[in-house]
Amino acid sequence: MNASVAPSHLAPADAAALPVSDRPSRAVIDLDALRHNYRLARQRHGGRAFATVKADAYGHGAVPCAQALAGEADGFAVAFLAEAQPLRAAGLTQPILILEGCFSAAELVAAHALGCWVVVHHEAQLRAVEAHPELTGLNVWLKVDSGMHRAGFAPAEVREAHRRLAACPHVAKVTLMTHFARADEPDSPATAEQIACFEAATASLPGERSLANSAGVLAWPAARGDWARPGILLYGADPLPVPDPALRAVMTLESEVFAVRELQPGDALGYGARFVADAPCRVGLVAIGYADGYPRVVPTGTPVLVGEHASRIVGRVSMDMLTVDLTALPGEGIGSRVELWGPQVPINTVAAAAGTISYELLCHVRRVPRVYVGGAEG
Repeated sequence: MNASVAPSHLAPADAAALPVSDRPSRAVIDLDALRHNYRLARQRHGGRAFATVKADAYGHGAVPCAQALAGEADGFAVAFLAEAQPLRAAGLTQPILILEGCFSAAELVAAHALGCWVVVHHEAQLRAVEAHPELTGLNVWLKVDSGMHRAGFAPAEVREAHRRLAACPHVAKVTLMTHFARADEPDSPATAEQIACFEAATASLPGERSLANSAGVLAWPAARGDWARPGILLYGADPLPVPDPALRAVMTLESEVFAVRELQPGDALGYGARFVADAPCRVGLVAIGYADGYPRVVPTGTPVLVGEHASRIVGRVSMDMLTVDLTALPGEGIGSRVELWGPQVPINTVAAAAGTISYELLCHVRRVPRVYVGGAEG
Protein backbone atom coordinates (compact mmCIF):
# COMPACT_ATOMS: atom_id res chain seq x y z
CA MET A 1 0.00 0.00 0.00
CA ASN A 2 1.44 3.35 -1.07
CA ALA A 3 1.52 6.29 1.33
CA SER A 4 2.30 9.97 0.92
CA VAL A 5 1.96 12.85 3.35
CA ALA A 6 0.84 16.45 2.86
CA PRO A 7 -0.57 19.11 5.18
CA SER A 8 -4.35 19.28 4.88
CA HIS A 9 -4.26 22.79 3.41
CA LEU A 10 -1.44 22.23 0.90
CA ALA A 11 -0.80 20.15 -2.18
CA PRO A 12 1.60 17.21 -1.76
CA ALA A 13 4.40 19.07 -3.56
CA ASP A 14 4.41 21.74 -0.85
CA ALA A 15 4.97 19.32 2.02
CA ALA A 16 8.78 19.32 1.92
CA ALA A 17 8.90 23.07 2.62
CA LEU A 18 7.35 22.69 6.05
CA PRO A 19 9.22 21.91 9.29
CA VAL A 20 9.06 18.34 10.48
CA SER A 21 6.83 17.62 13.48
CA ASP A 22 6.40 14.46 15.49
CA ARG A 23 2.88 15.44 16.53
CA PRO A 24 0.88 12.27 15.86
CA SER A 25 -2.33 13.84 14.54
CA ARG A 26 -3.16 13.15 10.91
CA ALA A 27 -5.93 12.58 8.42
CA VAL A 28 -5.42 9.28 6.61
CA ILE A 29 -7.03 9.35 3.15
CA ASP A 30 -7.81 5.89 1.76
CA LEU A 31 -7.81 6.24 -2.03
CA ASP A 32 -8.88 2.61 -2.49
CA ALA A 33 -12.03 3.44 -0.51
CA LEU A 34 -12.58 6.53 -2.67
CA ARG A 35 -12.42 4.46 -5.85
CA HIS A 36 -14.73 1.86 -4.32
CA ASN A 37 -17.31 4.52 -3.47
CA TYR A 38 -17.12 6.07 -6.95
CA ARG A 39 -17.67 2.68 -8.56
CA LEU A 40 -20.60 2.07 -6.24
CA ALA A 41 -22.16 5.42 -7.18
CA ARG A 42 -21.76 4.76 -10.87
CA GLN A 43 -23.17 1.25 -10.55
CA ARG A 44 -26.19 2.41 -8.53
CA HIS A 45 -26.86 5.28 -10.90
CA GLY A 46 -26.43 3.26 -14.05
CA GLY A 47 -25.14 6.19 -16.10
CA ARG A 48 -22.15 8.47 -16.13
CA ALA A 49 -21.07 10.24 -12.96
CA PHE A 50 -19.10 13.34 -12.15
CA ALA A 51 -16.90 12.95 -9.10
CA THR A 52 -17.61 16.10 -7.12
CA VAL A 53 -14.31 17.43 -5.78
CA LYS A 54 -15.36 20.94 -4.80
CA ALA A 55 -14.20 22.39 -1.47
CA ASP A 56 -10.85 20.62 -1.89
CA ALA A 57 -12.68 17.30 -2.31
CA TYR A 58 -14.66 17.92 0.88
CA GLY A 59 -11.42 18.34 2.80
CA HIS A 60 -9.67 15.29 1.31
CA GLY A 61 -7.47 17.09 -1.25
CA ALA A 62 -8.92 17.75 -4.70
CA VAL A 63 -5.84 17.01 -6.79
CA PRO A 64 -4.81 13.72 -5.11
CA CYS A 65 -8.41 12.51 -5.09
CA ALA A 66 -8.98 13.43 -8.73
CA GLN A 67 -5.71 11.79 -9.71
CA ALA A 68 -6.80 8.62 -7.88
CA LEU A 69 -10.01 8.61 -9.93
CA ALA A 70 -8.45 9.68 -13.21
CA GLY A 71 -8.54 6.19 -14.67
CA GLU A 72 -12.30 5.79 -14.33
CA ALA A 73 -14.15 9.01 -13.50
CA ASP A 74 -16.34 10.38 -16.29
CA GLY A 75 -15.54 13.89 -15.14
CA PHE A 76 -15.14 16.14 -12.13
CA ALA A 77 -17.44 18.76 -10.64
CA VAL A 78 -16.20 21.86 -8.85
CA ALA A 79 -17.97 24.90 -7.42
CA PHE A 80 -16.15 27.66 -9.30
CA LEU A 81 -13.40 28.30 -11.81
CA ALA A 82 -10.51 28.62 -9.33
CA GLU A 83 -11.20 25.04 -8.21
CA ALA A 84 -10.87 23.80 -11.80
CA GLN A 85 -7.50 25.38 -12.48
CA PRO A 86 -5.39 23.13 -10.18
CA LEU A 87 -6.97 20.05 -11.73
CA ARG A 88 -5.96 21.11 -15.21
CA ALA A 89 -2.52 22.14 -13.95
CA ALA A 90 -2.13 18.62 -12.55
CA GLY A 91 -2.74 17.18 -16.02
CA LEU A 92 -6.31 15.95 -15.59
CA THR A 93 -8.06 15.92 -18.95
CA GLN A 94 -11.58 14.75 -18.08
CA PRO A 95 -14.54 17.13 -18.37
CA ILE A 96 -14.80 19.57 -15.46
CA LEU A 97 -18.24 20.97 -14.66
CA ILE A 98 -18.38 24.36 -12.91
CA LEU A 99 -21.48 24.09 -10.75
CA GLU A 100 -21.91 27.75 -9.81
CA GLY A 101 -21.22 28.84 -13.36
CA CYS A 102 -19.12 31.89 -14.13
CA PHE A 103 -19.22 35.15 -12.20
CA SER A 104 -18.11 37.33 -15.11
CA ALA A 105 -17.54 37.29 -18.85
CA ALA A 106 -13.80 37.05 -18.19
CA GLU A 107 -14.37 33.88 -16.18
CA LEU A 108 -16.44 32.41 -19.00
CA VAL A 109 -13.56 33.01 -21.40
CA ALA A 110 -11.09 31.45 -18.95
CA ALA A 111 -13.36 28.46 -18.34
CA HIS A 112 -13.63 27.88 -22.08
CA ALA A 113 -9.85 28.05 -22.40
CA LEU A 114 -9.60 25.27 -19.81
CA GLY A 115 -12.17 23.16 -21.62
CA CYS A 116 -14.64 23.37 -18.73
CA TRP A 117 -18.36 22.82 -18.93
CA VAL A 118 -20.38 25.63 -17.37
CA VAL A 119 -23.70 25.76 -15.56
CA VAL A 120 -26.04 28.60 -16.53
CA HIS A 121 -28.62 29.27 -13.84
CA HIS A 122 -29.64 32.92 -14.22
CA GLU A 123 -30.17 35.57 -16.85
CA ALA A 124 -26.78 37.31 -16.61
CA GLN A 125 -24.96 34.03 -17.22
CA LEU A 126 -27.18 33.29 -20.22
CA ARG A 127 -26.47 36.72 -21.70
CA ALA A 128 -22.74 36.20 -21.23
CA VAL A 129 -22.91 33.03 -23.30
CA GLU A 130 -24.88 34.82 -26.00
CA ALA A 131 -22.40 37.71 -26.04
CA HIS A 132 -19.33 35.56 -26.76
CA PRO A 133 -19.81 33.83 -30.12
CA GLU A 134 -16.05 33.36 -30.41
CA LEU A 135 -16.17 30.69 -27.68
CA THR A 136 -16.94 27.81 -29.98
CA GLY A 137 -17.88 24.37 -28.74
CA LEU A 138 -19.35 25.51 -25.41
CA ASN A 139 -20.90 22.76 -23.30
CA VAL A 140 -23.63 24.41 -21.22
CA TRP A 141 -25.69 22.92 -18.41
CA LEU A 142 -29.02 24.69 -18.02
CA LYS A 143 -30.21 24.59 -14.43
CA VAL A 144 -33.90 24.26 -13.64
CA ASP A 145 -35.33 25.42 -10.32
CA SER A 146 -37.62 22.48 -9.66
CA GLY A 147 -38.42 23.46 -6.09
CA MET A 148 -35.28 24.27 -4.12
CA HIS A 149 -35.69 27.97 -4.98
CA ARG A 150 -32.01 28.70 -4.60
CA ALA A 151 -30.64 28.78 -8.14
CA GLY A 152 -31.95 27.99 -11.59
CA PHE A 153 -34.53 29.14 -14.08
CA ALA A 154 -38.17 28.88 -13.03
CA PRO A 155 -40.08 26.10 -14.83
CA ALA A 156 -41.96 28.62 -16.94
CA GLU A 157 -38.66 30.15 -18.12
CA VAL A 158 -36.83 26.96 -19.04
CA ARG A 159 -38.06 26.54 -22.61
CA GLU A 160 -37.17 30.08 -23.59
CA ALA A 161 -33.73 29.79 -21.96
CA HIS A 162 -33.18 26.50 -23.78
CA ARG A 163 -34.28 28.07 -27.09
CA ARG A 164 -31.82 30.92 -26.69
CA LEU A 165 -28.93 28.58 -25.94
CA ALA A 166 -29.84 26.29 -28.83
CA ALA A 167 -29.85 29.34 -31.11
CA CYS A 168 -26.20 30.06 -30.30
CA PRO A 169 -24.05 28.40 -32.98
CA HIS A 170 -21.12 28.41 -30.57
CA VAL A 171 -23.00 26.28 -28.02
CA ALA A 172 -22.24 22.68 -28.91
CA LYS A 173 -24.42 20.98 -26.30
CA VAL A 174 -27.08 21.82 -23.71
CA THR A 175 -27.62 19.49 -20.74
CA LEU A 176 -30.61 19.95 -18.44
CA MET A 177 -30.05 19.72 -14.69
CA THR A 178 -31.65 20.37 -11.34
CA HIS A 179 -30.73 20.02 -7.68
CA PHE A 180 -32.65 18.45 -4.82
CA ALA A 181 -33.41 20.15 -1.53
CA ARG A 182 -34.54 17.14 0.53
CA ALA A 183 -33.29 13.98 -1.19
CA ASP A 184 -31.68 12.98 2.12
CA GLU A 185 -35.19 12.68 3.60
CA PRO A 186 -36.59 9.48 2.03
CA ASP A 187 -40.00 9.93 3.63
CA SER A 188 -40.52 13.45 2.31
CA PRO A 189 -42.60 13.90 -0.86
CA ALA A 190 -40.45 16.90 -1.86
CA THR A 191 -38.02 14.99 -4.09
CA ALA A 192 -40.75 13.18 -6.01
CA GLU A 193 -42.40 16.57 -6.53
CA GLN A 194 -39.14 18.05 -7.79
CA ILE A 195 -38.63 15.18 -10.21
CA ALA A 196 -42.16 15.63 -11.58
CA CYS A 197 -41.64 19.40 -11.88
CA PHE A 198 -38.34 18.93 -13.72
CA GLU A 199 -39.84 16.39 -16.11
CA ALA A 200 -42.78 18.66 -16.90
CA ALA A 201 -40.57 21.72 -17.42
CA THR A 202 -38.17 19.88 -19.75
CA ALA A 203 -40.60 17.56 -21.58
CA SER A 204 -39.71 17.22 -25.28
CA LEU A 205 -36.59 19.41 -24.90
CA PRO A 206 -33.50 17.81 -26.41
CA GLY A 207 -30.48 17.18 -24.26
CA GLU A 208 -29.13 14.90 -21.58
CA ARG A 209 -30.40 15.08 -18.01
CA SER A 210 -28.71 15.30 -14.60
CA LEU A 211 -30.75 15.17 -11.40
CA ALA A 212 -29.07 12.94 -8.84
CA ASN A 213 -26.76 14.13 -6.11
CA SER A 214 -25.47 11.59 -3.56
CA ALA A 215 -28.83 11.06 -1.89
CA GLY A 216 -30.51 10.93 -5.28
CA VAL A 217 -28.18 8.16 -6.38
CA LEU A 218 -28.76 6.14 -3.22
CA ALA A 219 -32.47 6.64 -2.59
CA TRP A 220 -34.28 7.90 -5.69
CA PRO A 221 -34.22 5.58 -8.74
CA ALA A 222 -36.45 8.01 -10.65
CA ALA A 223 -33.64 10.58 -10.45
CA ARG A 224 -31.07 8.43 -12.20
CA GLY A 225 -30.66 10.23 -15.53
CA ASP A 226 -27.74 10.49 -17.93
CA TRP A 227 -25.36 12.08 -15.41
CA ALA A 228 -25.07 11.83 -11.63
CA ARG A 229 -23.17 14.27 -9.44
CA PRO A 230 -22.17 12.29 -6.32
CA GLY A 231 -20.32 14.23 -3.67
CA ILE A 232 -20.45 13.24 -0.02
CA LEU A 233 -21.01 9.54 -0.74
CA LEU A 234 -17.66 9.42 -2.53
CA TYR A 235 -16.02 10.12 0.81
CA GLY A 236 -17.97 7.42 2.63
CA ALA A 237 -20.32 9.65 4.62
CA ASP A 238 -23.87 8.52 3.90
CA PRO A 239 -26.32 11.43 3.52
CA LEU A 240 -29.28 9.20 4.41
CA PRO A 241 -30.59 8.46 7.91
CA VAL A 242 -29.85 4.72 7.62
CA PRO A 243 -26.22 4.18 6.59
CA ASP A 244 -25.46 2.11 3.51
CA PRO A 245 -23.04 -0.63 4.61
CA ALA A 246 -21.48 -0.69 1.15
CA LEU A 247 -19.91 2.74 1.61
CA ARG A 248 -16.37 2.90 2.94
CA ALA A 249 -14.95 5.76 5.01
CA VAL A 250 -12.22 7.57 3.08
CA MET A 251 -10.86 9.83 5.83
CA THR A 252 -9.67 8.56 9.20
CA LEU A 253 -8.94 11.41 11.59
CA GLU A 254 -6.55 10.04 14.18
CA SER A 255 -4.01 10.93 16.83
CA GLU A 256 -2.43 9.41 19.94
CA VAL A 257 -2.60 9.63 23.69
CA PHE A 258 0.49 11.57 24.79
CA ALA A 259 -0.16 11.95 28.52
CA VAL A 260 -2.32 10.26 31.18
CA ARG A 261 -3.95 11.81 34.25
CA GLU A 262 -5.61 10.23 37.27
CA LEU A 263 -8.67 12.07 38.58
CA GLN A 264 -10.25 11.74 41.99
CA PRO A 265 -13.92 12.27 42.85
CA GLY A 266 -14.71 15.97 42.61
CA ASP A 267 -11.83 16.82 40.25
CA ALA A 268 -12.93 19.06 37.36
CA LEU A 269 -11.39 18.52 33.94
CA GLY A 270 -10.57 21.13 31.34
CA TYR A 271 -12.09 24.48 30.35
CA GLY A 272 -15.39 25.33 31.96
CA ALA A 273 -15.25 22.33 34.32
CA ARG A 274 -17.71 20.57 32.04
CA PHE A 275 -16.65 17.18 33.38
CA VAL A 276 -16.36 16.51 37.12
CA ALA A 277 -15.27 13.04 38.21
CA ASP A 278 -17.78 11.25 40.44
CA ALA A 279 -15.39 8.33 40.98
CA PRO A 280 -11.68 7.70 40.47
CA CYS A 281 -10.99 7.78 36.75
CA ARG A 282 -8.14 7.77 34.30
CA VAL A 283 -8.06 10.09 31.30
CA GLY A 284 -5.81 10.31 28.27
CA LEU A 285 -4.68 13.59 26.73
CA VAL A 286 -4.87 13.42 22.92
CA ALA A 287 -2.94 15.65 20.53
CA ILE A 288 -5.80 17.04 18.45
CA GLY A 289 -8.36 19.79 18.96
CA TYR A 290 -10.76 22.20 17.33
CA ALA A 291 -7.94 24.03 15.52
CA ASP A 292 -7.44 20.77 13.63
CA GLY A 293 -11.12 20.53 12.74
CA TYR A 294 -12.49 18.32 15.48
CA PRO A 295 -15.65 20.08 16.70
CA ARG A 296 -15.39 21.94 20.01
CA VAL A 297 -19.09 21.55 20.76
CA VAL A 298 -19.25 17.75 21.13
CA PRO A 299 -20.37 16.67 24.60
CA THR A 300 -18.87 14.21 27.04
CA GLY A 301 -19.79 10.77 25.78
CA THR A 302 -19.04 11.35 22.09
CA PRO A 303 -17.51 8.07 20.86
CA VAL A 304 -13.86 7.53 19.97
CA LEU A 305 -11.74 4.44 19.49
CA VAL A 306 -8.66 4.01 21.70
CA GLY A 307 -6.47 1.22 20.45
CA GLU A 308 -9.10 -1.38 19.53
CA HIS A 309 -11.53 -0.34 22.25
CA ALA A 310 -14.58 1.89 22.23
CA SER A 311 -14.26 4.89 24.51
CA ARG A 312 -15.57 8.43 24.78
CA ILE A 313 -14.64 12.09 24.89
CA VAL A 314 -14.66 13.58 28.41
CA GLY A 315 -14.71 17.30 29.08
CA ARG A 316 -14.52 20.15 26.63
CA VAL A 317 -12.45 19.93 23.45
CA SER A 318 -9.61 22.47 23.50
CA MET A 319 -7.86 24.19 20.59
CA ASP A 320 -4.99 21.70 20.40
CA MET A 321 -5.98 18.84 22.70
CA LEU A 322 -8.88 16.78 23.95
CA THR A 323 -9.32 14.15 26.63
CA VAL A 324 -10.65 10.60 26.44
CA ASP A 325 -11.78 8.13 29.08
CA LEU A 326 -9.24 5.38 29.83
CA THR A 327 -10.81 4.21 33.10
CA ALA A 328 -11.96 0.85 31.73
CA LEU A 329 -8.91 0.46 29.48
CA PRO A 330 -5.92 -0.38 31.69
CA GLY A 331 -3.94 -1.60 28.71
CA GLU A 332 -4.13 1.74 26.89
CA GLY A 333 -2.01 4.76 27.66
CA ILE A 334 0.76 6.89 26.21
CA GLY A 335 1.20 6.02 22.54
CA SER A 336 -2.26 4.48 22.10
CA ARG A 337 -3.83 5.30 18.77
CA VAL A 338 -7.11 7.26 18.90
CA GLU A 339 -9.59 7.27 16.01
CA LEU A 340 -11.77 10.37 16.12
CA TRP A 341 -13.72 9.30 13.04
CA GLY A 342 -13.18 6.76 10.32
CA PRO A 343 -14.09 3.11 9.67
CA GLN A 344 -14.80 2.35 13.35
CA VAL A 345 -16.24 5.69 14.43
CA PRO A 346 -18.75 6.90 11.80
CA ILE A 347 -18.38 10.57 11.05
CA ASN A 348 -22.15 10.93 10.99
CA THR A 349 -22.21 9.93 14.67
CA VAL A 350 -19.71 12.65 15.54
CA ALA A 351 -21.59 15.16 13.39
CA ALA A 352 -24.85 14.36 15.16
CA ALA A 353 -23.15 14.89 18.54
CA ALA A 354 -21.92 18.26 17.29
CA GLY A 355 -25.32 19.26 15.94
CA THR A 356 -24.06 19.48 12.37
CA ILE A 357 -23.47 17.33 9.27
CA SER A 358 -20.52 15.31 8.05
CA TYR A 359 -19.93 17.71 5.13
CA GLU A 360 -19.01 20.51 7.54
CA LEU A 361 -16.69 18.38 9.66
CA LEU A 362 -14.77 17.09 6.65
CA CYS A 363 -14.44 20.53 5.07
CA HIS A 364 -13.10 21.98 8.35
CA VAL A 365 -10.18 19.56 8.78
CA ARG A 366 -7.00 21.60 8.66
CA ARG A 367 -3.48 21.87 10.08
CA VAL A 368 -3.03 18.12 10.41
CA PRO A 369 -1.08 16.44 7.62
CA ARG A 370 -2.92 14.27 5.15
CA VAL A 371 -1.48 10.80 4.61
CA TYR A 372 -2.56 9.19 1.35
CA VAL A 373 -2.72 5.42 1.16
CA GLY A 374 -3.92 3.06 -1.54
CA GLY A 375 -2.67 5.24 -4.36
CA ALA A 376 -1.32 2.57 -6.71
CA GLU A 377 -4.20 2.84 -9.20
CA GLY A 378 -4.11 6.64 -9.34
